[in-house]
Amino acid sequence: MKKLLIILALMWVSISAKSQIESPVHWSFSSEKINDQEAFLVLKANIDPGWHVYSQFIKEGGPVPTSFKFDPSPAFQLVGEVLESPKALSGFDKNFDMKISWHEKQVIFKQRIKLKQATTITGSLEFMVCNDHKCLPPTDEQFSISVGGSGSVAPQAANTGKHKQSGSKNAAVQSKVEQPTTDGMPGESTSSYFGILIAGFFGGLAAFFMPCIYPMIPLTISFFTKQEVSRRKGIQKAFLYGTFIITIYVGLGLLITFFFGSSALNEAASSATFNLIFFAVLIIFALSFLGAFEITLPSVLVNKMDEKSNKGGMVGLFFMAFTLALVSFSCTGPIIGTLLVDAVSKGTYYGPAMGMLGFSLALAIPFTLFAIFPSWLKELPKSGGWLNSVKVSLGFLEFALAFKYLSNVDLAYHWGILNRDVFLIIWITIFAFLGFYLAGKIRLSHDSETKTLTLPRLFVSMLVFGFTFYMIPGVFGASLKSISAWLPPITSQEFDLTRSTIPEKSEITTKKKYASLFHTPYGLDAFYDYEEAIMQSKKLNKPILLDFTGWSCTNCRKMEASVWSDPKVLERLKQDYILVSLYVDDKSELAENEKYLSKFNGKKIKTIGQKWGDYQAATFGTNSQPYYVIINGSGKQLTAPQAFDLDISKYVTFLDKGVAAFKNM
Repeated sequence: MKKLLIILALMWVSISAKSQIESPVHWSFSSEKINDQEAFLVLKANIDPGWHVYSQFIKEGGPVPTSFKFDPSPAFQLVGEVLESPKALSGFDKNFDMKISWHEKQVIFKQRIKLKQATTITGSLEFMVCNDHKCLPPTDEQFSISVGGSGSVAPQAANTGKHKQSGSKNAAVQSKVEQPTTDGMPGESTSSYFGILIAGFFGGLAAFFMPCIYPMIPLTISFFTKQEVSRRKGIQKAFLYGTFIITIYVGLGLLITFFFGSSALNEAASSATFNLIFFAVLIIFALSFLGAFEITLPSVLVNKMDEKSNKGGMVGLFFMAFTLALVSFSCTGPIIGTLLVDAVSKGTYYGPAMGMLGFSLALAIPFTLFAIFPSWLKELPKSGGWLNSVKVSLGFLEFALAFKYLSNVDLAYHWGILNRDVFLIIWITIFAFLGFYLAGKIRLSHDSETKTLTLPRLFVSMLVFGFTFYMIPGVFGASLKSISAWLPPITSQEFDLTRSTIPEKSEITTKKKYASLFHTPYGLDAFYDYEEAIMQSKKLNKPILLDFTGWSCTNCRKMEASVWSDPKVLERLKQDYILVSLYVDDKSELAENEKYLSKFNGKKIKTIGQKWGDYQAATFGTNSQPYYVIINGSGKQLTAPQAFDLDISKYVTFLDKGVAAFKNM
């Protein structure tokens, strides 16, 4: 009887340990006939309550998006992109400083194929799953889907593969799946469109005060006041003119969406190539505004539109609005280009059209109002050198914005070129030059001489200098919370006076292993390699805090921002512990002699992230992050681990218990 009880107890312990290896996503794979030559590959995920899987459409630098790889074969051809339904939920994540999209309960992915013969299609998918308290490491799932041929494509269900993270079997496959809907792009929200609309409106206001448009106001308004005897008809024409301005610019935005398509817009939002192109385009626009050259359209096109505008009636009004757009292109082109770049970078389907709607409203409303109330023209400031100052000022702002897109690529691919302090130095330089320009201390070749400084120009220059001085402490590690959304994360700061002293060179055996030592927040010196942390623990006689984390773990960033930043926690982490951050989603390849076959799940361990994920699961019976474990220099666990919990007092108690247990060994 005693032996039976002991066996049952051991079984219970084993089951309890294994139960912490969570597998909240259950995949099934099947095919669905479209016609005799085409079919859908259907990849369906049933998600446990409280968990969510990320959409395909997430920009670089955020959580790991769901992605698919289909093994090539002459038996079939992929058609278009992978569709997903239902429409993804979305929201702004302040930890990643970006909008993210996700699915709950269930999501269906469909890949259209052109079938040449009966075959079995194989491949893999990668996904990441989180709930409100933790994330699991990115997981690879293998699939195999049989598709019929010989003139027909029969719907067939394929067996699901083995779950690569936990080794557990998935739910039973289904032979029939519902048709997904594609009525909206994943990741879109009303707030995103409203933000693009507002940005477009301010861009239009800036364009209104450009030297290519502002002087045209009296000429345009005179058309409405001289051509019609009836005031009623004049007002009607003014409204039509404003409507045509809006139609032309919104049409441009819709054309971009139609021409590139939804998949290209989402690719642009996350593509390094596109972001580099955006950077180059904005630099060109900035140089144009600064007077290096002018971006103009062919004069033949402008003259033809001008001729057609003299026809009168609605057609004449339309071409009159079109002529305004063409003539002012040298000034509005860079602004429009910047707005479209920003809209496309957000990955929203109708973003370009919304940006152009805001832009055209800001142009159309003043022209329409001045046409209705021409006496208001007397109140407008006279044209002069200040118009060129507006143009040049926008050129400086274009320069600053360009480096934001370069920073996006730099962060996503870990180039380390544009770290936070380097980025801030660039911005400080740009805005300092803008301040001196507005104060009349710098004059470009095409500027008129500034004999006196007007009050508006003085106040704007003071604001610019104030902003410049505000950024300077950020070079030395200040958080600059009010503009943190525009800056690279503080963890990329290399020169930080708030960071504690870096170990001497003799303590560092391999700089590569200490990569995170230079990128840990709040001045913490964290190790990246477990073995190095063990050596340091023995040398300094301190316990080790294992921080199982991930580059794409949003809850890990929440813990760092909300708990680690607290002075009581920060003091203990700096003084009492050897901190080692183990990134379970690090894609860096292990050396060939370091790769191995996991004894825990039989999986080939090829990357650093897989190594630490396997170590966490095999040693501590869990695969979620963030996860904190306190051990000694021999690897022995000293106290109960801590998972995601924003209660600072609990985390302080957790750290204090670890120190006490270490001293009582």
